Amino acid sequence: MSHEHEHPHSHSHEHEPAWKHDGVRVVPGNQLDGNVPSTPGMDRKAAINFARVGAQKLWAGTVTIHANAKTGAHHHGPLESVIYVVKGRARMRWGEHLEFTAEAGPGDFIYVPPYVPHQEINASPTEVLECVLCRSDGQAVAVNLDIEPVEKPEQVLWVDPTHPHGGV
Repeated sequence: MSHEHEHPHSHSHEHEPAWKHDGVRVVPGNQLDGNVPSTPGMDRKAAINFARVGAQKLWAGTVTIHANAKTGAHHHGPLESVIYVVKGRARMRWGEHLEFTAEAGPGDFIYVPPYVPHQEINASPTEVLECVLCRSDGQAVAVNLDIEPVEKPEQVLWVDPTHPHGGV
């Protein structure tokens, strides 16, 4: 004898919890959104943003930068940024005159605080730089600065969601 009728709503889909469609999302790595302004020499893809999953306080995605790519001097206003290096060698320069420098390799995290003048550089002349980028807001904020970069941008600029035109 079936006991289905003792719990008539146990299999009902009329009142699905809100979390089913507004809860955890998995964005497969092969389904990132490449429909973002692109520039020769780099490939940028969005994984987490408002358009894809409704994220209001974060942007996350991947950035692949060809050898010798560099940005000009800039900062990102009130936004915080975290860069995770997957492959290659990243060189960061920062300060009022970009006088400080640090490098990061695979497995390293880079934190860029709000308003810090900086420049991103692929430190390898031959190897691609692959990173995961997260920002503390979905809004694109890039303030280009009139600072002579220590390493002048050449060849291809590093472009990401907050400086789609290369940051110079």
